[in-house]
Amino acid sequence: MSDNQTRTELHELGEFRLIDKITEPIIIKNASTAQGVGDDAAVLNTDGKQLVVTTDLLLEGIHFDLTYHPLKHLGYKAVVVNLSDVYAMNAHPKQITVSIGVSKRFSLEDIEELYSGIYLACERFGVDLVGGDTSSSLTGAVISITAIGEAEAHKICYRSGAKENDLICVTGDLGSAYMGLQLLEREKKVLEGKSGMKPQFAGYDYILERFLKPEPRKPLIDLLEKEGIVPTSMIDISDGLSSELLHICKNSEVGCRVYIDKIPIDQITHKMANEMNVDPIVAALNGGEDFELLFTVPIEKHDVVAGMDGVSIVGHVVPQSNGPMLVAPQGEDIPITAQGWNAMTKTEEE
Repeated sequence: MSDNQTRTELHELGEFRLIDKITEPIIIKNASTAQGVGDDAAVLNTDGKQLVVTTDLLLEGIHFDLTYHPLKHLGYKAVVVNLSDVYAMNAHPKQITVSIGVSKRFSLEDIEELYSGIYLACERFGVDLVGGDTSSSLTGAVISITAIGEAEAHKICYRSGAKENDLICVTGDLGSAYMGLQLLEREKKVLEGKSGMKPQFAGYDYILERFLKPEPRKPLIDLLEKEGIVPTSMIDISDGLSSELLHICKNSEVGCRVYIDKIPIDQITHKMANEMNVDPIVAALNGGEDFELLFTVPIEKHDVVAGMDGVSIVGHVVPQSNGPMLVAPQGEDIPITAQGWNAMTKTEEE
């Protein structure tokens, strides 16, 4: 522990301010580093295409609960969350490394089940597993995956390229993974200490799969390439739409107007949200783990993007002085605040 007499609790900072603090001293020393921290992936120069590199750490009890998360699904998801970051750079993933830490309660068969999901993701998305590490753990399972992708330099997308009047677009639908998690947590509490009872999941397969086994949006990257469109900015939606919009606005030094009634939300998400007395718009804005893509394109690409399957145009970029705003159906402007996933939130035990 630090000997510094001043103590700032991490939950007071929040995840994003913590990242800002610990990365502020970084000075790039090598010409091969085209982009360091601050995006979905780092970018490295090579003799030909540029490489993108990203790492995600998943901790039991923080990012996943093995009470209801099958090991095969977990292995698949652990790969997908990294591939999503690569796709968010408009790049194609090529390799991954996998490092795990497990306790004595795991058997060989458990590890093989976890890796069966990892291998399935590698096969589905054409990725090679090229290395990693294994270790014991005293505090539950730990999974760390690094993904490496490549793209031509002029095709790589950052969070910092959005321009005034650009269209703001999202893939798929939002809030479904969060409502899937809420359903799992509800049934876990209902069944705690009871035997012979089964969870009530009928009719909610879609939102459960969205949380337990998400799919990265590779089809969008292929479609953009086919249409010759390079987004001006892009980010994956892992922490909720509100947080990701703020990242793009901050990095691009712009504002935005996103129309609430344009945010895509699935009917099953609506149904589960109503059942749990949750506003589905709040789930979409702040829930996270959807792993959809949020991107901006020049307004002249409207007709092409509007015709893309699975893509919704939800707003447009405005001057920075206008700020990041949601637009209610009645026309009222509502400032966007980041209330999405925060890994540093203070828990009840602390």
